[in-house]
Parts: sequence; structure tokens; C-alpha cells
Amino acid sequence: MKRVYNFSAGPSMLPVPVLERAASEMLCYGESGMSVMEMSHRSPDYEAIIADAQRLLRQLMNIPDNYKVLFLQGGASTQFSAVPLNLMNKNRKADYVVTGQFSKKAYQEAKKYGDVRLVASSEDKNNTYIPKLTKEDFRPDADYVHICFNNTIYGTKWNYIPDTGDVPLVADLSSCILSEPVDVTKFGMIYAGAQKNMAPAGLTVVIVREDLIGNYRENSPVMLDYKLMADNDSMYNTPPCYCIYIAKLVYEWLESLGGLTEMAKINYKKAGILYDYLDGQDYFMAPAEKEARSIMNVTFVTGDPDLDKKFAKEAGEAGFKNIKGHRSVGGMRASIYNAMPVQGVIDLVAFMKDFAAKNPKNV
Repeated sequence: MKRVYNFSAGPSMLPVPVLERAASEMLCYGESGMSVMEMSHRSPDYEAIIADAQRLLRQLMNIPDNYKVLFLQGGASTQFSAVPLNLMNKNRKADYVVTGQFSKKAYQEAKKYGDVRLVASSEDKNNTYIPKLTKEDFRPDADYVHICFNNTIYGTKWNYIPDTGDVPLVADLSSCILSEPVDVTKFGMIYAGAQKNMAPAGLTVVIVREDLIGNYRENSPVMLDYKLMADNDSMYNTPPCYCIYIAKLVYEWLESLGGLTEMAKINYKKAGILYDYLDGQDYFMAPAEKEARSIMNVTFVTGDPDLDKKFAKEAGEAGFKNIKGHRSVGGMRASIYNAMPVQGVIDLVAFMKDFAAKNPKNV
């Protein structure tokens, strides 16, 4: 059976060259005589793998030396608790911006640990836009400001990095990390689940400025302490070894393409093909405001729930898998992460045109 186009929001497609490389090394990695799945995380072979993964990620994202790179477990959702426990420790205050389901969950979780203020929300328009904020909107004595940079469910993305003054900016980049260059120095901390653009589910990457760690709240779970994890090179306990290995292969693949600048060109081309079609007809509609559109997750609807359901079903049968929108918003969602080839988007648009021609709307 040939591979399908997997438009899932996550876990998502992995690059074919990465899968082929992993398959070739499944039984024996290098001269180790075993799979990475079987390998001790304390062995020289594995220590080289995790060191290479960190080196490559630093190189791809141009991460400064005064930032720690951590390979953790628990998904980005665990960071909803870990962030305040590590960072909300000076004035016990934090400012949050809610632009979707995951930023709302992060906000609700953080409220357990201190004075957490909702600065702005886009819920009034079903999270179809990104609020326009200035430095004056944030409390100068907040320990940090938190945002979710790309909103997987609603198909929106911050098209600017908010100016938070001297207050560290913390961002969940789970669904857009490595899709284009980002200035890490604009953030105090970045975190991301790996299952969209980096690796299988099970790995979470944290990039945190050194001066923000070391004041972990007492009597809190040891596994969430960033300094402890940094001091132990992400191996205080057994890390998600195979996921980190796959991430390393993905980083190598990105390097082979020319890095994030070249990856961005491909991603903007893919998104442009789909958005240009959506903007040039009136059968499908894209709810997200144009200036806030995500290049990773493209949401669209017909306006008729029955037609949406039929489209998702027939698309799946035609090899365009997992295109049904999230249950909270309905419609369709095409997640076109790094591993989605340009041809996949071209073929999807052709299918959309054909569907529209065969299924006229009742006016």
C-alpha cells in the first residue's frame, strides 16, 4: 500500500528520508549490535546521539550559549505546570494571553500557583484572530508572560512577537517549531511537544534562558525542575531515547535542506497554494483572519455541516487522511507541517475543486 497524505494535527507525518534511515538502523545502530530502542542511555553510543541532537538543534535555531536545551517527557501539557513552578517565583505573578484551547489550559493550570492575570483573549470571535498588544498591556512586575505561538485547532498564529519589556516571554511553539527561523533571544523560554515537526509523541523540548532557572518552588515534583534536568544533561532519569534519536534524524534532514530559511520557503509555498485557492472561490471559507493565519494548520469550512462531514469522509477515502476539523470547531483542518510535501497540498486543492464541482450547495 502506498503512503497517504496525513494531514493530522499530531502525531503527524515524519519525513520519508528519516523513516527510511530509522528503518535501516532498526536492528543495528552503527557498530553497537542493537537498536537504539534497546540501548542504555548511559552508553557511549547513546550519549553521542543526545549530544548530537542538542548540537544540531542549537545550530538550526541559532540558540545562544546562555540558553539551556532540555529533552523532557510529559508533553507540552506538563509544561503548563512546570513553567509557573520554575518561573513564577519572584513576585508570584504571571500574565497570560489566551488565543486557543491550549493557551487556555495553560492559563487555568498556572492559576493554581500564583497571581495569574488574563491580559487578552480572542474567544469573543471563536479564536479567529490574535490580539494586538503593546508593552503597556503587561504588568512590569510579572515574572513572565505566556503565549501559544501557533494555535493548532483554530489555524491562527502570532504574526508578531509581543514586546513585553523586561518581562520574560514564554511561548508554546509545539505546532510551529522549526517551520521557519525564530529569534530565540526574544523569548525567555520556548517549549514544544515533538509530535508535529520533530519526532514521535513522547518528547518535549524546552529552551530556557539560564538566569530563569534555579529557583524551583520547594515541595514540588522533582521531575519538573529545569535546573535539575539541565545539570543532568536531560538524563536525571531515562529520557525518551528513541524519540530523541528520531529528532536528531529530523534535525539532520532539515540541515540537508538548507536549514530553517529554506524550510520556511517551502512552508510558505505550501500555505500559499492552499490559501490562494480558498481566497479565490466562495465554496470553502477560511475562518481565521488573514493577518493571523497559520502556515502549519489551515482551517476551512463549507458552511454546511453535512457537506463538511461528507468532504472529510471522501477525502479520507481518496488518501487525504485526518482532515476533519477538531471536534470543538468542526469543519476541516489541513495540517501541513514540515514533512508534508508540496505535492500533497497541490493534490488536496485538486480534490477540493473536484468536490465543489460535484457537490453544489443548496442556495
